[in-house]
Amino acid sequence: MIVLTTPRLEMRPIEREEWPLFLKLYQNDNVMKFIGDIETPAQIRYRFDQRLGKWDKYSDFWLCLVIRERATGEAIGLTGFFPDWRPYQQAEVGFMLLPEYQGKGYGQESLHEVVNYAFKICGFHRLQANVLEGNLPSRRLLERCGFRLEGTLRESYRIGGEWHNDWLLGLLRSDIATT
Repeated sequence: MIVLTTPRLEMRPIEREEWPLFLKLYQNDNVMKFIGDIETPAQIRYRFDQRLGKWDKYSDFWLCLVIRERATGEAIGLTGFFPDWRPYQQAEVGFMLLPEYQGKGYGQESLHEVVNYAFKICGFHRLQANVLEGNLPSRRLLERCGFRLEGTLRESYRIGGEWHNDWLLGLLRSDIATT
């Protein structure tokens, strides 16, 4: 089983009993503001079910890790990545935190450990993140973890019936030695 730890956090693959956390995150307007439209509980359940199961770097679904505070055991968010191992050895990273845990460094702490796992254990060559233009806190978090802005994808994402630009950020395994 995958277990990632930091001084304050522990991250493990999501399990069926964590459905309430998943639903709470995906129904929270503040969390979803830069991620996507609020879906029906049935649509959210479908997303949740897609992330269950034994994961490896060849999987065709998200490695979805529940972020917990080590001191309290409280579940505070999700992080992970979607692999594209064959043939690219790349993955897209993502993270979501409950609003009351944002701005406390948990996102950066958890992402740093996810990046280490992706490069050192899984052997990925490149990680990327798409961030809705205007979501400066997420962009800054990624940049603090070594990601670099690679460009803007014009009108590449639709939220609330409107098209939005995405910032594309990337990190190469070779960048880690220089960050």
